[in-house]
Amino acid sequence: MADHRPGYGGTLAVGGMSVEMPLWRAISFFRVMALTYAVLRYFSSYRDFLHPVSGWIFLGALTLWTLASTRSFAGPQRCTWYVLATDLAFAVTGIVMSGVIDTAARIHAGAPTLPTIWAAGSVLGFAGKGGWRWAAFAGAVVGVANIAGHGGITPDNLHNIVLLMVAGCAIGYVIELARAGETALTRALQVEAATRERERLSRDIHDGVLQVLALVQRREGDLGELGRLAGEQERALRALMTGGQSAPDAAEQDLRALLGRYADDRITLSAPATPVPLPGRVAAELSAAVGAAVDNVRRHAGASARAWILVEDEPDTVTVSIRDDGPGYPAGRLAEAEQAGRLGVSQSIRGRLLDLGGTAELYSAPGEGVEIELRVPRQGRS
Repeated sequence: MADHRPGYGGTLAVGGMSVEMPLWRAISFFRVMALTYAVLRYFSSYRDFLHPVSGWIFLGALTLWTLASTRSFAGPQRCTWYVLATDLAFAVTGIVMSGVIDTAARIHAGAPTLPTIWAAGSVLGFAGKGGWRWAAFAGAVVGVANIAGHGGITPDNLHNIVLLMVAGCAIGYVIELARAGETALTRALQVEAATRERERLSRDIHDGVLQVLALVQRREGDLGELGRLAGEQERALRALMTGGQSAPDAAEQDLRALLGRYADDRITLSAPATPVPLPGRVAAELSAAVGAAVDNVRRHAGASARAWILVEDEPDTVTVSIRDDGPGYPAGRLAEAEQAGRLGVSQSIRGRLLDLGGTAELYSAPGEGVEIELRVPRQGRS
């Protein structure tokens, strides 16, 4: 993603494509078409000029310059101020030459200049590079050249100058708006990515802290295991404070193996007989979401409650359902828990599935237990 300051010839690309690049392609195409028009127009009337050979020499040089600078007009990085200054010099030279090699009668009658509308390409180039102010500057230079070197102040000259200024300033203003919009979008995407990363780390810390607390509550395990878990949480907290980035995706993993650790005398796992491969990060996050659901069963469904985990391997998605026979909960209970700061379901379950591009649906009613359906696309979110 390119990121340059707006107004200084930079361009921003979101998703690999800048919205201003089509405008630059249009400017480049316009210059070639305008050159073709200028040559054909001169070919039809060169016998009426006082010095027709001079006109052909200029148009030959203009053709070489236009073709040579076509690549430079492919974008703001290539189109340097030196290129634009040279382009504007060609436009001014052609306008002034027109007043020298043409007859006074033709000029008075409103005959076009040698570059004709090609001069507008220079103004559009300044608009694309520096915005509407630089477009106004280039348009003023072209206007002064028309007045001083080709016909003076006439209705036709004034009309053409006004049209040129309006078109150039409008294009420059549109490009400035496009750059400002892309800058805002890029910053918003960066903030969203940082927020998602912090939420991911927060979920991991939430799950890890619950694991440590559960170990302490059961008074099982030795101090070494408790120290190991505490160390993991300390590293996660440091990563959260320093804005750590998630690790790159690991190789594919069999989801069945990850979910197998949750099965015991109260939790029954039903999975296909064949492997259920998923990208490493997707499998790990989906397994962690299932673990959070299982923890909720153990902590809230009662000591005698049972739960069933069902894995469905479909062509495009993988669905994991967790159902228990506990007391369930009334409507609105999850919203109340979230408002109270208890984010186990919203972050550890729904948040994980949202980050994977999947969905998490919860169904419950008092006395009917809880069912959670987790669904992720097979490739996960890139």
